[in-house]
Amino acid sequence: MLGVLSDFGDSSIRSLKLDTLVKLRWLAVAGQTAAVVFVRFGLGFSLPLASCLVLIGASVALNLALRFHFSTIHRLDGIHATVLLGYDVIQLSGLLYLTGGLENPFACLLLAPVLVSSASLPPRSTALLGVLVAVMATVLTGLHLPLPWGTVSPPALPTLYVVGIWLAILLTLSFSALYAFRVADESRRLAEALAATELVLQREQHLTALDGLAAAAAHELGTPLGTIAVVTREMERELPAGSPLADDVALLRSQSERCRDILRKLSSMGADPDAYYVRLSVSALIDDVIEPFRDTGPMLTVKCVGSGPEPVGRRNPAILYGLGNIVENAVDFAESEVSIFARWTDDEVSITISDDGPGFSSGIIDRLGEPWVTTREPSSEPAGDEVGGGLGLGFFIAHTFLQRSGGKVAYANKAFPAHGAEIRVTWPRHLMETPDPEEA
Repeated sequence: MLGVLSDFGDSSIRSLKLDTLVKLRWLAVAGQTAAVVFVRFGLGFSLPLASCLVLIGASVALNLALRFHFSTIHRLDGIHATVLLGYDVIQLSGLLYLTGGLENPFACLLLAPVLVSSASLPPRSTALLGVLVAVMATVLTGLHLPLPWGTVSPPALPTLYVVGIWLAILLTLSFSALYAFRVADESRRLAEALAATELVLQREQHLTALDGLAAAAAHELGTPLGTIAVVTREMERELPAGSPLADDVALLRSQSERCRDILRKLSSMGADPDAYYVRLSVSALIDDVIEPFRDTGPMLTVKCVGSGPEPVGRRNPAILYGLGNIVENAVDFAESEVSIFARWTDDEVSITISDDGPGFSSGIIDRLGEPWVTTREPSSEPAGDEVGGGLGLGFFIAHTFLQRSGGKVAYANKAFPAHGAEIRVTWPRHLMETPDPEEA
């Protein structure tokens, strides 16, 4: 019973294709027309033929109106689908009123709209249709025209028998709707679980491939970077004192050494986890992240606030890489300033990185974090000094690493009139805090 009540409160968004309802109604129109015509002309039973055809014609008109005003791929939300199915219940109840009420063997067709709803719509829609069917069935128990029959008088069914039919319809309605809902819901959840599993496997495959690329890059780039370092040292020794090229050569050598350090970290990240077992605070973590970007152009501002002592945890290379990638992108797109704001409470730790650049475009903001989705515009030049468009793997790797560390990543643009991108990463505090081994 508790499971049923929790399902009733389910507010998940489900929809029903309009074309499905239209085709089902055409099927109902064909069946109703055939039944009425056969009873009147085939069996010779007397019934209000004109009134029955008017009700059937109303369904035909509704179907034609829906077909002309909406495309075949249009999907109905819960409210509109419930209204259309409610119309089907009322229209069928009208036909049953004209042809004997619950004494008519076709009274069981009142269950059809509820079964359609239970398989496709939220529980609330199914409950409303169930109540409507129960009301219509109750009214038809005593209020209806005589059952069409031949030249003799129609049989007088006992009241207890008619009440039994009414009770059977209500019990079948409850059981069938609940059963159809449970089966459809289990199938839906299984499909969602399989889709989520496939997505996780795809992400793992991407990361596995990227691990191999990182190892290959570290191996292949080691030699040319070493050569660049040797050549720049020789150039520094041979340049005359006060040469204007001295600063450029020094910068070139420092950047080549930084590239070799990055490759060294990538190659050892999975092989030597103990090398990174160092405790550092949130502010120290941010200092580590922004250190390579202090003299790259935009001003970097850092602010750390919180309630209680500052969290101190284990140095996590995945978090360092993820935040570093986000800061690097912010630096690339910022006009003058990149802000890093850290905040902690008793329950969580959040780090927000924002810039004053153009912000995320509306076309990709909902897909950030997926592979091959990039925020950079493709370069119009096939070659040259200008930086071309990226492949979006940086955001994908950073997003995945931060998620693996237990964080939730949210992308947004600053509220008008401000401009720029804003990325917030939030962790539960216990994941960012480890006790001091000496104190333990």
